Amino acid sequence: MLAECFRRFFRMGTMCICCLCLLVSCNRPAAAGSISYTAGDTLPLLYATGFSIVYADDYKEVTVYNPWQRHEVMERYYLIHDDTCVTPSDGLRIHIPLRRMVATSCTHIGMLDVLGCLETLAGVCSPKLIYNVQVREACANGTVADLGDAMAVNEEKTMALNPDVVMMSGYNQSDAYSARLKRVHIPVVSNLEWMETNLLARAEWLKFVAAFYDREALADSLFTDICCRYDSLRALVVLINDKPTVMTGGNFRGTWYMPSGRGYMGRLFADAGADYFYASDTTAGSLPLGVEVVLKNFSNADVWVASSAGTLEELAAMDSKHTLFKAFRNGRVYNFNARTTPEGGNDFWETGIVRPDWILADMIKVFYPELLSEHDFVFVRHLP
Repeated sequence: MLAECFRRFFRMGTMCICCLCLLVSCNRPAAAGSISYTAGDTLPLLYATGFSIVYADDYKEVTVYNPWQRHEVMERYYLIHDDTCVTPSDGLRIHIPLRRMVATSCTHIGMLDVLGCLETLAGVCSPKLIYNVQVREACANGTVADLGDAMAVNEEKTMALNPDVVMMSGYNQSDAYSARLKRVHIPVVSNLEWMETNLLARAEWLKFVAAFYDREALADSLFTDICCRYDSLRALVVLINDKPTVMTGGNFRGTWYMPSGRGYMGRLFADAGADYFYASDTTAGSLPLGVEVVLKNFSNADVWVASSAGTLEELAAMDSKHTLFKAFRNGRVYNFNARTTPEGGNDFWETGIVRPDWILADMIKVFYPELLSEHDFVFVRHLP
């Protein structure tokens, strides 16, 4: 499945390939296994700010920072290969490489997949929301356990699995669910990739997961390649002055939520060469707007992205005001739902997390169809 997506991505015209080569020169990523770290080294990070990894003689010190309290340590883990290894007492000791782990978010599955570690998956939450075929089949035949909702993980079933770790997303700074698992001595690892404010930073948490499997070299190689492709694509539109305008979201019970310019979606619009009204807004999180404000600022937007509907007819039925927008009238409405399951799984939240270059290619195709005319959408679908 992933191999097919790779083939899709590279089916571009000669002009685009030449532009990539001329505009950006990418260093060849190091081969997996060719990078090693010695005592005192720190894992190099280009974009992610939520974690760090420092290497000692016989363990790795992994620190997760509190995104709600700047510069404050949220969790610390000491990754060891030998139980006799002596580590500081201010963190959780975890024996690696992991043999059995529980993933509570579909974003973790995308990372495990590209690292080749899906076979260590012992349990998941909300399997109906998972897209990965291998994992869904494993859940169906009982090889991977269904542990319920991520907000209320079944403790008894989790304990019975005897996992090396349970990977949690830490949805707030006082996560009661993680605390409850810790009280029954289930080791919890906080993966906060979702708090990063750009797609490349989120994807770089691949290195965080890789450290628990001794696969940092593979993660570094993959991420270097992803960055190279992302930067090459961004270079295609950086000098374009006449940019299409974009809107996003939809009216939900009288409120229209829009991303700020500092969020990952706002930055994606900028990297894809679109003109977004709130590009300069630095608000953390989404902007709750009234429909009248949205009509005032976006009624003439050229493109509508992430409308939450499956068809234009459905979009109009959700709210008649949706038909007042130029993008609706011109049929330029798109969603991130090209790769979904009937139960609600969406590969945008799995493979998309570790392939921001594919997302960027999709968005450039949306805004500039002629520029990537040979590219087939991976995650994006045009609403009929």
